Amino acid sequence: MLTQLHIENIAVIERADIEPGPGLNVLTGETGAGKSIVIDSLGAVLGARTSRELVRTGAERASVTAEFTTDGAEAWLLENGQEPEDGLVIRRRVGQDGKSSAQVNGAPVSAAELRALGSLLLDIHGQNDGRQLMDETRHRGYLDGFAGLGAQLEEHRRLFGQYRETAAALRKLEMSEAERERRQHELGLTVQELEAARIEPGEEERLQARRELLRNSEKLTEALDAAYAALYGDEGSAAENAGAASAWAQRAADLAPELDEAVAEIEEARADLEDAAERLRDFRAALDFSPGEYDALETRLSQLRRLCKKYGRDELGLAELLESSKRALEELEFTDEKRLELQTELAKRQKAAYNSAKELSKLRKAAAQELRGRIERGLAELSMPSVRFEAELVPMAGEPGFDETGMDEVRFLMSANAGEAPGRISRIASGGELARIMLVMKDVLSEREGVPAMVFDEIDEGVSGIAAQRVAEKLARLSRRKQVICVTHLPQIAAMADTHFRIEKTEREGRTYTRVTPLGREGRIRELARLHGGENITDTTLASAAEQLDAASKYKGGI
Repeated sequence: MLTQLHIENIAVIERADIEPGPGLNVLTGETGAGKSIVIDSLGAVLGARTSRELVRTGAERASVTAEFTTDGAEAWLLENGQEPEDGLVIRRRVGQDGKSSAQVNGAPVSAAELRALGSLLLDIHGQNDGRQLMDETRHRGYLDGFAGLGAQLEEHRRLFGQYRETAAALRKLEMSEAERERRQHELGLTVQELEAARIEPGEEERLQARRELLRNSEKLTEALDAAYAALYGDEGSAAENAGAASAWAQRAADLAPELDEAVAEIEEARADLEDAAERLRDFRAALDFSPGEYDALETRLSQLRRLCKKYGRDELGLAELLESSKRALEELEFTDEKRLELQTELAKRQKAAYNSAKELSKLRKAAAQELRGRIERGLAELSMPSVRFEAELVPMAGEPGFDETGMDEVRFLMSANAGEAPGRISRIASGGELARIMLVMKDVLSEREGVPAMVFDEIDEGVSGIAAQRVAEKLARLSRRKQVICVTHLPQIAAMADTHFRIEKTEREGRTYTRVTPLGREGRIRELARLHGGENITDTTLASAAEQLDAASKYKGGI
């Protein structure tokens, strides 16, 4: 339940505090005073799309803060790492640049998370929602919501997804014979060429390094021979001189023991020189350049580059292409067996999805009959006793006769007058009828939904007289199950309010301001008189308003 709403710098509202109570909360005021802005603010704080136009002119930012009880939101709070508390505080801010931010109990949340939470707290019925009944694509959703088919629909979507996946695999497999032969030929050539090439990842890099050795073989051999000779091979080499130095140093150390460390260092250096000489000798000995090796290397490198360019892949990619081509070729070679396997699987999955859709249809037909009775009884209460309502189920056209929603197209039909055949609601219903049908629909669906509060923005469109009184009574009864917030121009609805707010627009120093005022009994009497007679408020209209208020109180006492 909404317990408090604080609005700052939203359109013409500079600042407003509203404390709705349980039961029916009504907002009244002149057209353009800002009643719908309050509803827009509620939408914003619950994740609706916002824009810079929402921010009051001259203000740096707009903000809305709403406090709720946690009814229905405990699971969301736990899933999002918050402990359910006695109260739930949601804050939404919008800057001049249109960027917004939101917090739930002080923790930042995204707009998507806010919408998910909002759907658990409030059901907002806007001015255009009645027109949604004109959209037949929504009718199946209304019926399924009434029937409570969420779990069955989820299971059917899973079965249909399996069927669709298998059907797609079979379509892919069932290519023409000519296409199959062409594909087999292409894959066969690819496999043959890549297998013959015997490509190894990293081979090109190794071949290029070997080619560089061959290209500089003469200079390399000369350098190796010279280095070896200087280190070890020639008379007076570095190793020979190091040996002589070691012998002389040892003689000195025999006379001066403190030179023993120097002797050790010379011996270590001589050993390092000999090791280096051996490595040069071994490398030189391993060089074996055959006369045709260089040409063979160039040929192999050219082949590798050609294949990489042809297939648009590096060496590793060519190896992967070879394996994938082998698998594809194998699948084509066993197409008949695979096709039979998929056809068997498809038949099995089609049957499972069909049976699921058939069960959904059965449940919908039963729900359609119940919905018909509920809607007609509700409309009779709203001074539409002759209206006949029907939720028509039409088999889905085409193959396979079902989709992820089942096998039914659903459309609402109605007959506005006795003796007339039902026709599509989208072509028959007037604005006032749509408003009342939608109110009854919301009333019926609210019994199945856990949302603790409902908002109606001018549900009274096109309604007057006795019908307006019946709408007021319907809202009063609905508010005994849920908190209801309603924007209205009808005195019949305003009289039923448990809490009544008047919204007024004033001008001060060239600026427009909107004020929200909770009304006591006297204030409500004057507001009801204004709704009846405009500015012409007399003792008679005041007395009539007081009488209407007392009659409404008596009616509510009997609910």
